[in-house]
Amino acid sequence: MSFLAVTTLSFGQKKDFTLDEIWSGGKFRAKSVYGIRSLSSGKHYTSIQSLDGGRKAILKYEYASGKVVDTILSTDQLKYDGKTLELSSYTFSKDETKLLIPTESESIYRYSTKEHNFIYNTKDQSVTPLSDGAKQRYATFSPQANKVAFVRENNIFIKDLSNKKEIRITQDGLFNQIINGATDWVYEEEFAFDKAFFWSADGKKIAYYKFDESKVKEFNMAKYGKLYPEDYRFKYPKAGEENAKVSIHIYDLEKASTLNVELSQTFEYIPRIKWTNDPNLLTIQIMNRHQSQLDLLLVNATSGSIKPILTEKSDTYVEVGDYLTFVPNSSDFVWSSERSGYNHLYLYNLEGKIVKTLTEGSYDVTDFYGLDDSGTLYYQAAEDSPLGRQIYKLEIKSSKKTKLTSGKGTHSAKFSQSKEYFIDNYSAANQIPQTILLNSKGKEVRVLESNAKLKATMDEYKTSNLEFMTIPNTEGGVLNAWMIKPDNFDANKKYPVLMYVYGGPGSQTVKNSWGYSNYLWYQYLAQQGYIVVSVDNRGTGARGAKFKKITYKQMGKYESQDQIDAAKYLAKQNYVDAKRIGIWGWSYGGYMSSLCLFKAADVFSTAIAVAPVTNWRYYDTIYTERYMQTPQENGKGYDDNSPINHVEKLEGKFLLVHGTADDNVHYQNSIEMVDALVKAGKQFDSFFYPDKNHSIYGGNTRLHLYTMMTNFLVENL
Repeated sequence: MSFLAVTTLSFGQKKDFTLDEIWSGGKFRAKSVYGIRSLSSGKHYTSIQSLDGGRKAILKYEYASGKVVDTILSTDQLKYDGKTLELSSYTFSKDETKLLIPTESESIYRYSTKEHNFIYNTKDQSVTPLSDGAKQRYATFSPQANKVAFVRENNIFIKDLSNKKEIRITQDGLFNQIINGATDWVYEEEFAFDKAFFWSADGKKIAYYKFDESKVKEFNMAKYGKLYPEDYRFKYPKAGEENAKVSIHIYDLEKASTLNVELSQTFEYIPRIKWTNDPNLLTIQIMNRHQSQLDLLLVNATSGSIKPILTEKSDTYVEVGDYLTFVPNSSDFVWSSERSGYNHLYLYNLEGKIVKTLTEGSYDVTDFYGLDDSGTLYYQAAEDSPLGRQIYKLEIKSSKKTKLTSGKGTHSAKFSQSKEYFIDNYSAANQIPQTILLNSKGKEVRVLESNAKLKATMDEYKTSNLEFMTIPNTEGGVLNAWMIKPDNFDANKKYPVLMYVYGGPGSQTVKNSWGYSNYLWYQYLAQQGYIVVSVDNRGTGARGAKFKKITYKQMGKYESQDQIDAAKYLAKQNYVDAKRIGIWGWSYGGYMSSLCLFKAADVFSTAIAVAPVTNWRYYDTIYTERYMQTPQENGKGYDDNSPINHVEKLEGKFLLVHGTADDNVHYQNSIEMVDALVKAGKQFDSFFYPDKNHSIYGGNTRLHLYTMMTNFLVENL
């Protein structure tokens, strides 16, 4: 009997997490459904699947049944010059008779890549290279599928697929000087796009950006791994410095001529351009340097005449979005604005008049998925709670709104082209991600990925629920927060607390969604006896413009005040050891964790800063000046809350981590921080990762980083 009792106890005992399991091997990796391409019928989609023998294929599925109805292409067919080509991605032509297959892809910055492209013709199953010579960027079929445009060495090329001729439509492209059809570093990072040319609907014109970055100052960083490290230089405009001069041009394929769009208005940025339903009308969005005014302009692509449509103004800054969408068979368009205090959707006509307010209320619309042919629009919103997201549809004519998703948590959608179906990626803080197919009425069709295997694995381990809570700040406000306690939590004991912060404009760490590897690390720390907490300070998202934009011209002030207030609140709880409260963060969070430790030595005993901004003077123009204006105009705002100017107050334990090849938040930030700390006579710990970028990953890197951070916490918190 005693043997049976021991066996039962052992069988029922749950395991502790290990760092190795969390950060290597993929044991806790949640599966999803990636790489789906909806076909024009709206009834089918395609996806790359692995086959026997290491082969891959693009399979065609039926949305309704999930059955494979055709094989579009397999690697058995994807051969050129006696070699089998890789199949990792693809793009259909609009008529779905051809595919672009990128091979040997190389990353450049956050989004940008270059590769050798091949064209697969589904009719004759031929495989041909797009172009000889150097790799291409952003290869894109014309709407008629008879041409492909691409960028190579900062110039735009067009390949005519019928006669195989290739022409270069720009001549002046030169590295670190002139860019045609692609963005510079700061546009890619901060305006979140990298392909900067666009076909008109009739395929007769291409509108494209030109960046003259000849006067932008260079940033350089060493790339190691060689006897003599490479000195890599690229144009990076820091706050207050000169930006690239940006212009828009329209190339007419039939006339073989280029129209230079003459923008008479004073502007600094062109964050978006987009063709209307009319193939001769192009919209251009321009902004001033402060990003406090955005003008939407209508350009005649033949004459070059310009007509202002609407203007958005703010006392702080105007957000740039991707919601501009033209209603099918109409000149009306959907537009988003925070003018009401929350981000909402509006219907405009080309005269700049509001036809209809589409959404309204004390909540933010957080994504827009487009319209179907009937004039019904689909969007995501934080209407129920800032902590979650739900999917809605709205019929423009009747204003009838329908919530398409259910279940508290976070839902994001990928719609079929016809909007008849959508894939719902759903998770909650304590619920493993699921991928579900629903129809346009919100009815579940089937579960695409339940992550049942991951759930079974997680059930073998000790976990503590992530609990949501609110914390007051000294301004009388309420901050959203979450807490993870040890699974054997005893309210009569005192526990150390680790706070996790990001805190940047419009961000959220307090969200009802699955936290992936960091969540598991927090579970690991809870098993070591720590309480883990995260708080969304003022300046974060989904709570309206006033809450978000209060930090304008003084980033760090209110954010750090709120984190310090939260730590003081936690210190008063009977179960918290007030002398052992630490804070950590990455990027903006590294900036915040440093600032909090330095400004509140009586509150925080420990901090970890990974890839932090240490003074906003070191960061780029578009992001920094959006929230701070320039250093020349607002020097006090820059310096008052820069951690580098508060190092003399350091009393606790501090770990500073950075990648030496960080093209985003430069390693310079940490070097200057180290210099300031040494001059102040302050002891600290630091570590650098050679040739790692802002994400600090690859190979054994993440395991090494999180092991180091864990050891630091165990020793010092």
